[in-house]
Amino acid sequence: MSSSIPAIVLAGSRPGPDPLLTGTSVSTKALLPIGGHAMLVHVVRALRGSPLIGPITILAQNSAELAAEPGLAGLAGLHFVDSGQGISSSLAAALPPGDDPLLVTTADNVLLMPTMVAEFLAGAEDSDVAVAMVERDVLLARYPESKRTWLKFRGGWWSGANMFRLRGRRVLPLLDFWGRIERDRKKGLKIVAAFGPWLLIGALLRLFTIRQGVARAGLRFGLKAKVVPMSEPEACIDADKPADIELIEAIFAARREAAIGQPL
Repeated sequence: MSSSIPAIVLAGSRPGPDPLLTGTSVSTKALLPIGGHAMLVHVVRALRGSPLIGPITILAQNSAELAAEPGLAGLAGLHFVDSGQGISSSLAAALPPGDDPLLVTTADNVLLMPTMVAEFLAGAEDSDVAVAMVERDVLLARYPESKRTWLKFRGGWWSGANMFRLRGRRVLPLLDFWGRIERDRKKGLKIVAAFGPWLLIGALLRLFTIRQGVARAGLRFGLKAKVVPMSEPEACIDADKPADIELIEAIFAARREAAIGQPL
């Protein structure tokens, strides 16, 4: 991949109270400190550390509040844009003109590393829509205590890794569709069923792999869609629940120890 692509970080708040913020003075999840920094800072630094990523747009209901975060000071190429209430409509409004590719991730994807970005973008080439995912055995081999939402297909159970590559505005019909079902994003079978009865039956009977299922779903919108399996299990550990925070803090501590042990 010879040139960099833009990135969008979804950093808004969902409707209703967030249990992660209970008892804190933090107003929005993206600014909740983990491992010594706000969640958003970890994600933006990882993106900025990748030579494959160009300008970064941060979408949130109150983007000025995020722009004032001291941990982002001095990082180049950051743009802050106010979003609406829905992820899909906000993302659709932020897409650049044309159909050049861009990366989308989330502010709670705090374990993101430049190596993950490189692996994902290499696997996402030649697609209109690509989704990063981790197979269950990959995660549980290292973190058996981690509990995720799994999509069950022939040949494996999969969890999303909060990275997407989109070919610009050609994905607008898909985003419009997602806007109607995103409230069920944690209910795997409801998501599959929304793409039609054949996909639901195929998933229930394990008639095809997740790669085949995602490809079929993309065809509904005239898009070439693919799954990019991630080799690093941390790719699907986002900060959703208090138990996630504990695990992420432990992973950050292990990373710091490993960095200290490396030769100069």
